Amino acid sequence: MKKVYFLQTCDTCRRILKEVGTEGFEKQEIKSNPVTVNQLEEMYSYTNSYEALFNKRAKKYKTMDLKGETISEQDYRQFILDEYTFLKRPVFIVEDEIFVGNSKKEIERLKEKLG
Repeated sequence: MKKVYFLQTCDTCRRILKEVGTEGFEKQEIKSNPVTVNQLEEMYSYTNSYEALFNKRAKKYKTMDLKGETISEQDYRQFILDEYTFLKRPVFIVEDEIFVGNSKKEIERLKEKLG
């Protein structure tokens, strides 16, 4: 299976999708087609952490003043389900591995996996 979750309005997502190439990927734009509970649970099964899937750079994170808060795994889960911007993106699932976010290291790992 090859799937990518991304945000169409995000320049970084668009750049990475173009750089990596998404031929053969099932693509899901998360604003128009939000992540479902089952999809989030699938991502969690790879990371064992909702926090790893959570975007702490989202504007809403700052406006909701969550930085100083103690947030549980269940809270992270609910935030992601309630608001698409809280999913760290892009998220690539390739066979049995997940690649979350846009760090250079993560994108290099993805490119190596895709060969």
